[in-house]
Amino acid sequence: MKNFTKILTAIDFSENSDFAFEYALTMAQKFDAELTIVHVINEPVDLRGFYVPHISFEQLEKEIEDGAAKMMESFCATRLSGFTHYKTAIISGIPYDEITRAAEECGASLIVLGTHGRTGFDHLLFGSTAERVVRSASCPVLTVRLPVAKD
Repeated sequence: MKNFTKILTAIDFSENSDFAFEYALTMAQKFDAELTIVHVINEPVDLRGFYVPHISFEQLEKEIEDGAAKMMESFCATRLSGFTHYKTAIISGIPYDEITRAAEECGASLIVLGTHGRTGFDHLLFGSTAERVVRSASCPVLTVRLPVAKD
């Protein structure tokens, strides 16, 4: 099996991405790989045509970026105890484009992503970031789905 030296994982701070992150971290530890943790801020809708009291569009974008940076810092502080071979990135754009671009730029040998498990109409309407990354990435992609609760 190929030795993974650089692993990229994308997080959106959801339960799904938290679950997938654990796989990425475990693999990074086992392979002594560098872990890149990416959060993509979905391209914001241009709100300039709407009235938003006391805040400009640019200020709103800055607040979203600042909030994401604080969430990333907190996430890393609680999830990476003792693991120091990592870097983070917060990027704005279309998630699947930015994830594949970040993987190319850092030379990732593996991408680990959580899936939301959408099916049917939801999948057709919203698409799947993970599916698009699988189709466009130049390296292997591990997709991780939350376990299905059994009654």
